[in-house]
Amino acid sequence: MLNVHTPPIQVCLVALPLTAWGLARLVQTAHPLLELAGVAASVAESLLLLNRQAPPDVVVLDLDGEDGTGSLVVLHAQTRAKVLVVSGSRDAALHDSVVLAGACGVVQKHESPSILLKAIEKVHEGELWIDRGATSRIFMELIRQKAAHVKDPEKQKIAMLTVRERQAIAAMASDASAQGKVFAERLNISEHTLRNHLTSIYSKLGLSSRLELYAYAHKHGLNQAG
Repeated sequence: MLNVHTPPIQVCLVALPLTAWGLARLVQTAHPLLELAGVAASVAESLLLLNRQAPPDVVVLDLDGEDGTGSLVVLHAQTRAKVLVVSGSRDAALHDSVVLAGACGVVQKHESPSILLKAIEKVHEGELWIDRGATSRIFMELIRQKAAHVKDPEKQKIAMLTVRERQAIAAMASDASAQGKVFAERLNISEHTLRNHLTSIYSKLGLSSRLELYAYAHKHGLNQAG
């Protein structure tokens, strides 16, 4: 039971507009346990939002509106927020990768709204929202990653890149002087999406500029599209 003196759990939603509309109303039905702290259509937009206000207790991220786990890595790295992911995918490997990337759990979209509300509460209390099977798989993957990191830490960083991020790196490594607009056109994406990719790439590889990315790509064989 919620104590009358306990402040509501502040929840920020990161989802495309239609999904966000439904999630916002679900959160509002759980007042006073939960309180809507903000809504953003993307991780990039949420970072701007979170920089202007007090940090929320839990961020609910709709992974279906993002390009893989890269955006989650950026969100977790820059805010250290407790992130709960919702996803329409039933791919266990994807769910495991989400937790390994920093999420506190995954709620699948076929589950009932009450499950999501319960998950938000448990994540806020410091628990992970994953099943026993996932716990075992994630534990074994952590052991494997630790061994890989000791052997070759750069391979571990590169393994975190998504297919689209690798394509972006290969394109940008082909010409160090071209403008971002040129690369965006080659990749058939917007400049905004390209900037999001670069933010994620820099975070994963520990880089801070296009020049560093150019050198890194050629050193580690990322200058060729896979």
